[in-house]
Amino acid sequence: MLQRLLTLLGRQPENFQADVEIYTWQTCPFCIRAKLLLGWKGVKFTEYKIDGDEQARNEMAERANGQRTVPEIFINNEHIGGCDELYALDKSGKLDKLLMQPANAGG
Repeated sequence: MLQRLLTLLGRQPENFQADVEIYTWQTCPFCIRAKLLLGWKGVKFTEYKIDGDEQARNEMAERANGQRTVPEIFINNEHIGGCDELYALDKSGKLDKLLMQPANAGG
């Protein structure tokens, strides 16, 4: 549905190549907001819904340098933080640059 709306608004997805992963809870407003920004940009991402799954949350925290809040977002396996950090990267113009890098460019 979002893609249909974007098309109606004349928004075409960018050619982003990065591997984007996001850990979420279904009803988390910050998770929803982060996914909306990624969707608006046309970013394809892998979502890990960890509602009530303590093992998955522990795995996320291990990857996220101990952070246990959601969302936790990774671009090309690099932890960028949560919703606020995602929007700050976008506002500064750095998000699109990160998203343009192919998944295997870092290593």
